[in-house]
This record gives sequence, C-alpha cells and structure tokens, in this order.
Amino acid sequence: MKEIPIYTIKNFAQKSNTTILYQVEPFDKSRDFKVTYPHRHDNFFEILFLTNGKGSHTIDFQQYEVKPYSVFFLSPGQIHELDLSPDVQGYIFLFTSDFYHFNKTETNKLFELPYFFHETLASPPLYLENNLEITELEYWFKKATLENNSSELDKNEVVRAYLDLILVFCKRKYIQPFGMDEKLQKGKLLVKKFKQLIEQHCSENFSIKQYADLLFVTPSHLSEIVKAISGRTSTDLINDRMVLEIKRLLKYSDLTITEISYKLNFSDQSYFAKYVKKLTGFSPKELRNNTI
Repeated sequence: MKEIPIYTIKNFAQKSNTTILYQVEPFDKSRDFKVTYPHRHDNFFEILFLTNGKGSHTIDFQQYEVKPYSVFFLSPGQIHELDLSPDVQGYIFLFTSDFYHFNKTETNKLFELPYFFHETLASPPLYLENNLEITELEYWFKKATLENNSSELDKNEVVRAYLDLILVFCKRKYIQPFGMDEKLQKGKLLVKKFKQLIEQHCSENFSIKQYADLLFVTPSHLSEIVKAISGRTSTDLINDRMVLEIKRLLKYSDLTITEISYKLNFSDQSYFAKYVKKLTGFSPKELRNNTI
C-alpha cells in the first residue's frame, strides 16, 4: 500500500547506532539517495541553507524558488519535496526539541521562533543578499559541521551554541520582512501551541473544547486569542489543517476515500464527502483526480 514516507532523524544520521538528537552536515545532490520525495518528518525540525544551485522546494503544496543563499525551515509533520539542479550545495541542520531545549529554563523557545509552526500554512524561506550576513551564517554552519564530526569534549554543547546563533540570526532577519510584532508574543505563543496540538491530533478530529482543555484555557479564551492574532476562528485553523491532511492523503497515498475518512475519524463517509465539498468546493474524488 502506498503511504507518505515518514522519516525520523535517525534516517538522516551518519551514526545510527546511538540515540540521535541532531545532525548537521553539508548538503548536495549526492545526499538525496537516502530519502524518497515527497516525505514528512516525524518529530524534528530542519534548517536548510543552500549556497549554490537552483530549483524549487514544495512544502505542503506551496512552491518556493531555490536560489543561492536561500534558507528554508521545516516543522515536524510538514510534507516537502525538493527539485534541485545538480550543482546544488549548502548545509542542513536537523534537530529535535529535546536537543534545543536541553538546559534551557524556557521550554517554549521554539514556539517563539516565527518560522516554525508558521501562523499561516505557508513556510516562506529567507533569501539572503548581504555578503557579510551570508559569510557569517555559512561560518556557523561550517563550524557546527566540524564540531559534529569531532570527538571533542562537550561537542554537543558547542553544536547547540552554533544552533542558537543560527536560529537567532534567522529570527532577526525573518521578523523584518514578515512583520512579526514582538508585543503580541504571548498571544502568538498560545496560537502556535494550538497549531502544534492540531498537528499532533489532526487525525483524531478533536473539538475546540478538547484543544482548549489541553492548553488549560477556556474555549472562548482560545477562540478570542486566535481571532485577535490570526484574524480567523479556531474552527478555521482546525479545518485548514484537516483539509491539508485530506489533500496529502488523496495525493500521496493509495488509501480509498472511505479508508481516508475513517483514518481521520469521520464515522460517516457521506458526511466526510460533504465536509470536503463545503470547504474546498470539490468532492474527494475530484480532488484526487485533479490533484488540486
């Protein structure tokens, strides 16, 4: 049966005989043999910094241009596909939440970063143009790669320090073009947590109350904050993610429409079909046949 490939961080690691919490290494076409596209990641984050080459990077049906000095960000669960020229070069940094948050007192730091669990379903990259900034970012990736391949004492701490530098640098650059307002950080943090829970429980088809209970807030408070931050309702965000999952399964798996409806906890196939039609304007069969 055709399924969407799901990779763990261990699939990408050179040393697979131990628990893997991160991997940082050069990226080029020779690395592609390890994976099948499109695929999704289970519980780790990715930063892809491309210094040469061109092509396209499709993340959850959104296509982005690949060009020199592009920085792409992937959150757990996203499906992506790379179409790259043979001369592509760069670096890739994979890491888990446990690795990043180790020894940090604030356990929400990843949620505060604007490019992970983006407030929309889009995942816009950074396109760097300043030579000094490019040199600086490439230096940190090179140093993290060298440290990763060393046997020095406390190398994990050093790699984590370089990761912090990379993430903060990208945060500063990302805030400027995409207009992130730091004053609304607390509300945005709740929305991001909500979106992560939707990611985790999408197939269970939770209600707003179930999500609110997991966040230790009332449904009305959750709805109010979501509306204030995103301009949309809590139900809209749940439906957006459900439609995305339906499209993923219709396009990338050979599950029948009935099997998809049950997989996503719709007890009635007829209701599932009406739900899809209402939100997309197309029936499940039309979506599958037209790969909309």
